[in-house]
Parts: sequence; C-alpha cells; structure tokens
Amino acid sequence: MSLPFEQLRRWPDVEAPELTAVDAADRLILDESAAARSDLGPDGLVVIGDTYGALALGAVADGSERVRVHQDDLLGERALAANAERLGLSGRTTSLALSADLVRGARVVLLRLPRSLDALRDIAGLIAAHAEPGVRVFAGGRIKHMTLTMNDVLGAHFARVDVTHARQKSRVLIASGPGDGADPVASAAQEGDLALRAYGGVFAGAGLDIGTRLLLAHLPDDLDGGSADDPLIDLACGSGAVAAHLALRHPTAFVYASDQSAAAVRSARETAIASEVADRITVVRDDALSRRPDGTASFIALNPPFHSGSAVTDRLAPRLFADAARVLRPGGRLWCVWNSPLHYRPVLERIVGPTRQIARDPKFTVTVSTRR
Repeated sequence: MSLPFEQLRRWPDVEAPELTAVDAADRLILDESAAARSDLGPDGLVVIGDTYGALALGAVADGSERVRVHQDDLLGERALAANAERLGLSGRTTSLALSADLVRGARVVLLRLPRSLDALRDIAGLIAAHAEPGVRVFAGGRIKHMTLTMNDVLGAHFARVDVTHARQKSRVLIASGPGDGADPVASAAQEGDLALRAYGGVFAGAGLDIGTRLLLAHLPDDLDGGSADDPLIDLACGSGAVAAHLALRHPTAFVYASDQSAAAVRSARETAIASEVADRITVVRDDALSRRPDGTASFIALNPPFHSGSAVTDRLAPRLFADAARVLRPGGRLWCVWNSPLHYRPVLERIVGPTRQIARDPKFTVTVSTRR
C-alpha cells in the first residue's frame, strides 16, 4: 500500500495552513531509499528526526515490519502515534531514545537533517559506532536548510557521502562505510557558578543566549514560591540555564523544569548535576506543563521557542502562555523574555493577565504578567 500523505496531521502540535505534516524531502528520502529497504529484515530500519511520522509510516506502508524511531520532540512522537492509529498502522513503530539501542543492528537509517550541525554530529557518530558495518544513511532535507558543511560532518564518520539530484527543492545525502563513531557527549561552558551542559540541537548550546541573559539579569531577588509543592518553574527549559540559575540564587528553593525536547531534558539534567543543584531540580519531558495541576504555581519563567521544525512561527508561544496561565495561581507571575518584533504583550495581557515591561534592548523584551 502507499501512504496517503495528505491524511497526515501535526496534531497535537499546532496546526495551521502554513505548517505542514509532510513535505517533498520526506517523499524524496522514501523514494531514494526504496531499493535499500526492500530486502531488510524485521529490525534493519531506523528512522531519526521524523517530524510527524511521514518517514516511519511511509516505510511501514511500503512493507517494513518493524521500525525503530527517534524523534526529539515529544509532540512529534504523539503525532506519529495518532497518525498511525488513524491510518490503521499502529504497533509497527517503536520510539527510543537517541542511544546505542536505537541504531544497533541497523542496515538502513532514514534521517531528516537537523538544523544544528552539532545534532548531526551526535547522530552520525552514534550510527557509525553502533549500526551494522554495511549501514546506509539516507539524510535529506529542504535545500534552503542544507549546507555543504553537512556533507563534511557526515564525511567525518563515513567513508563515502553521495549526493542525489534535487527534486522539488529537496535533496538527499547518502552516507555509507561507517568509520570512527562515538556516543553523544554534552558540550560544556561555565558562567560564574552556572555550569552549562548541552547536547546537539539544544537552543544556544552550552551558552547563554542574549534573551536568556537579559531575563536572568532582571529577575527579582525575592520570588514567591520555591517549596516542594510550589516550585519555581522553568518552562521550555532548554539546557536548564534558568532552572540552575534559580536554584543557585535561591539556595533553599525547589525548581521544576520542563521541555518537550529529549535533548533539552538530558542537557538540563546534566546542567543541574554540573552546577551541584540536582537535588533541588526536577526535569521532565512534557508537553508544556501538562503534568502540573491547575492553579498551583506562584512563579514561572519562559523564553518561548519560535521554531517548529525548520518553520518560523509565532503560534507556539500562545500555547505555552495558556498552559502557564492554567498552572499559575491567582496573583502568580509569568516572567517572559521574547523577541521584540513578535509583540507578545497584548497576547500575554489577554491570556494571562496584566502585563508590564521590565526591560527591553534592541532585540528582546522582558515582561512580567500577573495571573488575574
């Protein structure tokens, strides 16, 4: 059977006409890998970076018995599961962490090229270290998001990298002959007492982006909350810089950090350990704050993302604002830093409550919103 790509959805991620669940690069990766996938055994195929299931479910529809899958975003995992159920393809894919178990024994890997070269290095090194010696990697993306350096990154771990013809503004790199490989290792940086750790693909890596730096500079000394039942919350925590900063600055406070990215969660946990505050920081992989009860938080900090895959969108932040508002108790405060051109203040006023500007520079604005 062929997969009805037009029926794939992004749900439960944000949906909009300009945000698609499948694109020409997904189709090209499947087409270029079709012959290599035709004689695989039941555990020979691995899919990495599949946004909403087009690659994994396309392979299943083509006859693959079982497919191991890694998606960094939790909402991508959930969208794949929902699409599989809708199309009657449930039970044929298994979601795993980015680890040796994911790629061990793999003979073919389908990869959506990540935006981050560090993420690509982590993935390429892992495949080279643990997949079968004859593994072939079909790594594709939209040409506008690809660079020649991606060829070099793959070439550092594979003896050969071939380039396909372009089709519909997409291209596939085919890597074979795995050489030296390695498991992913977090990069490290020190900011005073703050010891940052980050795996490939985490926003800003092991460093403080200028927006987060502006937020940290203006957080007040006295904060409500911080108990085990009412922890300080770092929403969309990334590498855990804000969470660790809060724990260091408030030595008796408990902190709760949440992100839907597996790499971010792993990074934030290592940042907490390296900063010697892991005993007071809980890090979870979650869709916003879905695990937290309504009206139970006094303080939330947020630097909202504005990328959905490779697409730039302002539709992600309002979803996070809404869940922050749900979790905040009346009078609780959301401290937020955002790109000034996005003009989020009226949105925060509407969703959370009265909002005032705390700081602004040429690129970023810091606001505090009080839950009405």
